Amino acid sequence: MLIGRSLRWTIQGWESFEAALGTGKPPIFTFWHREIFSATWFWRRRGIVVMTSQNFDGEYIARIIRKCGYGAARGSSSRGATRALKAMIRVMRRGRPTAFTIDGPRGPRYVAKPGAVLLAKAIGAPIVCFHITPRHAYTFRKSWDQFQIPYPFSAAAIFIAPPILVSRNSEEEEQATKVAEVQAALDELARRGEFWLKASKGELGA
Repeated sequence: MLIGRSLRWTIQGWESFEAALGTGKPPIFTFWHREIFSATWFWRRRGIVVMTSQNFDGEYIARIIRKCGYGAARGSSSRGATRALKAMIRVMRRGRPTAFTIDGPRGPRYVAKPGAVLLAKAIGAPIVCFHITPRHAYTFRKSWDQFQIPYPFSAAAIFIAPPILVSRNSEEEEQATKVAEVQAALDELARRGEFWLKASKGELGA
């Protein structure tokens, strides 16, 4: 992860992460699939367990993240979801945080799925949405998620939203509302990231 060591970070919203820790429950990190590379480096060595898909891509990702101190619960929204969710519930009850690439494993890109909300309901843990924008990165345009790898020594910014809480006795309607709240939080963070990117490149004008 030599690239990760070279990145120059700007952090906005760290107080939101601290507020999540203040709840006394391990956080559920939630972000877009394209940001896996940068996110793996930024949140490394925190014992986070990540849901990864059961296909070849998921196996490849699981091997990488384990080297950075993460755990992997194998499953996805399409296959093995219930088993993986139960595994994440077990590790969270032991005090470990978890993470979802919430539009994975195959999209649609930038569309939030309900996994993080279901886990938050089961555990009573806060959802922490974040977004990472590198100033310079290579984008895999032909991949469904437009996966990004920052260039070495690039500036990068992470934006963290206030924690989202889900009631332990919430019904389907409230859960759907919370998924929409997660979607809105990630959309807003992406807008902030785009503004930061344009400002950092001097593209905003006078």
